[in-house]
Amino acid sequence: MSPETTVRPFRSMEEATAAQTRQYIAEGSEHLKGSLVPTLVNLLKLGQGAYFGAAVDRYTHSLQTATRAYRSNARLDMVVGALLHDVADNFAPMSHGAVAAAMISKYVDEETTWVVEHHTVFQGYHFWDKIDLDRDARDKWADHPYFDAAAAFCAEWDQVSFDERYDTLPVDFFIPALQEVLARPVNGFA
Repeated sequence: MSPETTVRPFRSMEEATAAQTRQYIAEGSEHLKGSLVPTLVNLLKLGQGAYFGAAVDRYTHSLQTATRAYRSNARLDMVVGALLHDVADNFAPMSHGAVAAAMISKYVDEETTWVVEHHTVFQGYHFWDKIDLDRDARDKWADHPYFDAAAAFCAEWDQVSFDERYDTLPVDFFIPALQEVLARPVNGFA
């Protein structure tokens, strides 16, 4: 609704009429449906050129992790989780797992959300001893039902996905998976 229309646009949610609120939600939902996948891909691409001593940059690492998950016949949710597990690394480096999990939690299953949220500690098993941290910190979740999934995620896909020789699938390959998962209804909104 533009200021040129005969109905005055609202300036606060409390001021909005029922019709304006329905329009706001409907138009906002349509906008999000069209922009969510490109936005996430753009966030992934922020990792281009960020090598941090690895043989591949953060963007390629994410694609490579997802490629390995896909080629392991992982569930669709887990492939998307693998693709987006480090999506928040550029703006929330100290909590990127939790932030990435929060970003996808309404679209993927509980196991994928938990694995993405905790992957940073599980990844630590593979290198923390080299920087005087406790590589066994993940053991505090030893009895958790998703412990094995998180351990496998890091061992088989995440910690090995810094290989410039690996045949990594391009981001366009994963767009249909992102579209399918992110098109799921959230909290009653389609």
